[in-house]
Amino acid sequence: MPGIFVDADACPVKQEVYRVARRYGVRVTLVADSWMRIPDEDGIELVVVEGDFDAADDWIVEHAGAGDVVITGDIPLAARCLKLGARVLGLKGREFTEDSIGEALASRELMSDLRDLGVATGGPAPFDKRDRSRFLQRLDAIVQGVDGASGPGRGNDE
Repeated sequence: MPGIFVDADACPVKQEVYRVARRYGVRVTLVADSWMRIPDEDGIELVVVEGDFDAADDWIVEHAGAGDVVITGDIPLAARCLKLGARVLGLKGREFTEDSIGEALASRELMSDLRDLGVATGGPAPFDKRDRSRFLQRLDAIVQGVDGASGPGRGNDE
């Protein structure tokens, strides 16, 4: 059975991931650059990677594959995982797809350029209960396979 890989360092939805994983018996691998407390349960593993800034991302790309679900807020990592055939879910419940990742990368680059110019100084909207609920519903649907699309890279693009 495919698993769930979590880019865990700044992930605010770990509890939701555990909840869905328990419900469906899916293994979860959290990947981080430092130790963190996780539930002491079969099927939930923490991998601590050392190295450069992208070491956790690189580990996920080396181990995830078709059918797996990757949870991340990192758009370049999302793009890399989509190329592997993985499903990729953002922290606010947006599923990245082959159709949407180009726009997401372009928006990220534009916002970075605007910040560098001092034009855009604000960050993303704060994470709230609706984001958590949307994430939980979307992950549940992906893991259940009830989203109307059984293949990688398909589904809701919120």
